[in-house]
Amino acid sequence: MRAHAGSRWLPRSMASRLYAILAGGLLLAHALSFGLLFYERYEAASSMLMTNLEQDVVVAVNLLDRLPPDERAYWLPMLRRRTFHYALGEGDPGTPLEGATSRQMAGTIASALGPRYTTRARQLSRDPERFQVQVRLRDGSPVVIDVQPSVMPLARWLPYLLALQLAVLLLCAWAAVRLATRPLARLARAAENVRPDGDGERLGTDGPIEVAQAAGAFNAMQDRIARYMKERLQILASISHDLQTPITRMKLRAESMDEAPERTKLLDDLDQMQHLVREGIAYARSAHGSDEPPVRLDLNAFLDSLVCDYRDTGRPVNLDGRIAAPVVTRPHALRRVVANLIDNALKYAGAAEVDLRDEADAVAIRIRDRGPGIPEAELARVLEPFYRLEASRNRDTGGTGLGLAIAQQLAESIGATLMLRNRDGGGLEAMVRLRRA
Repeated sequence: MRAHAGSRWLPRSMASRLYAILAGGLLLAHALSFGLLFYERYEAASSMLMTNLEQDVVVAVNLLDRLPPDERAYWLPMLRRRTFHYALGEGDPGTPLEGATSRQMAGTIASALGPRYTTRARQLSRDPERFQVQVRLRDGSPVVIDVQPSVMPLARWLPYLLALQLAVLLLCAWAAVRLATRPLARLARAAENVRPDGDGERLGTDGPIEVAQAAGAFNAMQDRIARYMKERLQILASISHDLQTPITRMKLRAESMDEAPERTKLLDDLDQMQHLVREGIAYARSAHGSDEPPVRLDLNAFLDSLVCDYRDTGRPVNLDGRIAAPVVTRPHALRRVVANLIDNALKYAGAAEVDLRDEADAVAIRIRDRGPGIPEAELARVLEPFYRLEASRNRDTGGTGLGLAIAQQLAESIGATLMLRNRDGGGLEAMVRLRRA
């Protein structure tokens, strides 16, 4: 429970999580590197400032001390520096030194000048930090060293360089995440399109070794699934086919018997067995719907012809809707899918409505009825082979349980999806969704 509660703050997709981890780690490492670099630069600049101040003050004070009083003012501009300058006179009034930097620099000046010159320091301001050191020359004249501590300023181009570095880091993290997750996305798409006949998307085995191994394993898995399905369906088809001959012989023998209630029941049981065998053969053959070559098909005319065939036999089937462009599909397999669904609607509702519509990336064929519908919990299970809502073995009420399974398998073989849902107000809607190429 704790893991679930913590994970809710993380992004849902793996790509987002990897990107957050990589980008966050790179940004943190970059921030630490910049902080250490800035600290080292600050320490170096502070040390250089102290050294320059110590050396410069000694030279400047000794120079002013040896100059005639009337020439000292001329030299002051030439002795001026970025963080301190010299002035003649008593200086400005101030307070005792408060800042650690001010006390350190004042001590450095006093130590550099030595006992020959008396010094007195006072604070002028705290923000910005500024102080003055008054020095008495040998002739008693006062000279003030006005100091405003400041390390080397940052270059104007440095923020732009930092922004460029961050952009490069984020771009590299995005490229790395995309490179790592793109094979997973391809694998997920291929897994969604796996077909029992092995005619699904094949993954390329190029790229890194791990990706190539995963792609090869996935392709081999598809082949094994196709082989197992083929063997299973071949067994079902063979058994169903072989059962037809003894069932036919049994029917002939039963028909030659004298009229009796047992004879009628026996013939009825044999008819049910024969119907079940034929459905089994039809289900086995439905797995080979992809063997039919796809063609460009006018779906409007195709469905109109199919519906007219039903109406010619007096069955109430209506068609509504049109699409704008032809589709590429396998017409015989599609006809069996739609016909199975229409037959199912006619069987349980007595009438069927066929609706054809364009969608964003697909074409939807909906077969609707106003029958009893299917319980919500059973909508997925009725597409399984031999699963029936009606528990009895009476084919007139429960059927064989293969009609929707055949439609589902044929739909998968032509690259379509079959979905069932209950209609508002009662009834069932079966939708065949054909993806556009």
